[in-house]
Amino acid sequence: MKIVTLVENSCGRGGCIAEHGLSVYIETQKHKLLLDAGQTDAVVKNAETLGIDLSAVDTVILSHGHYDHSGGIMPFAKINPNAKIIMHSKASEPHYNGERYIGIDKAILDLPNLQLVGGDIKLDEELFLFSGITGRRCYPQGNKKLLRLENGEKVADDFAHEQCLVIRQDGKSWLLSGCSHNGILNILDRYKKLFGNAPDYVITGFHMMKKDGEHTEEEKAVIIQTAQELAQMDTVFYSGHCTGIPAFELMKTVMGDKLIAMHSGEEII
Repeated sequence: MKIVTLVENSCGRGGCIAEHGLSVYIETQKHKLLLDAGQTDAVVKNAETLGIDLSAVDTVILSHGHYDHSGGIMPFAKINPNAKIIMHSKASEPHYNGERYIGIDKAILDLPNLQLVGGDIKLDEELFLFSGITGRRCYPQGNKKLLRLENGEKVADDFAHEQCLVIRQDGKSWLLSGCSHNGILNILDRYKKLFGNAPDYVITGFHMMKKDGEHTEEEKAVIIQTAQELAQMDTVFYSGHCTGIPAFELMKTVMGDKLIAMHSGEEII
């Protein structure tokens, strides 16, 4: 396998663009794929800088219906009109941060290779998608301002539009989630119900970033409890984007080498 962080909030290689967004490029034995596409055309520019041929990508997985993960899909589609783009059907619904629209570009819905899914789906022997995460242990506090539209009214987002990608190859399993809006512990609980054990590796943001001041003691307690549970697992976690630097550093003190930072342009493996 080859896994490269194409887009992330911080830069790890000269010439690569950092932006508030996430995109991960993956090569498996059967596939060349993207998980998410960042916020802008940075995904295309960074791929050019890194010598990654996006025209060879066969599959794009959208983890959830937010602009900072889907904004690069239309620029990508201009250079690769053939790749299958898979998103949860609810990701097409309007999503907001307060009054600000943070959903997808509706032009994505007109792409001919778009595939809307719902629930769990086995794509092939390597790839599996799941959603339906309902647990609320250590629920990310940053979700409080995030809304969806229901019958014309804004209500708290339940993140039913979030889906996770599982890759299984060479006896190892990789779990990839864009932001873990449903909470990484709840996602892992769902994973364990499906597969019976924990993944070997996880790539995800933890959605613990706070833009308006320092974390409260309550928020810190959630971050630390999450880190303590993750540290007990035989799993390595790669994280960045919506985790936020203060939360990442706090988790790092608990998790040590089990938590690794992601940066634009860096290879994970």
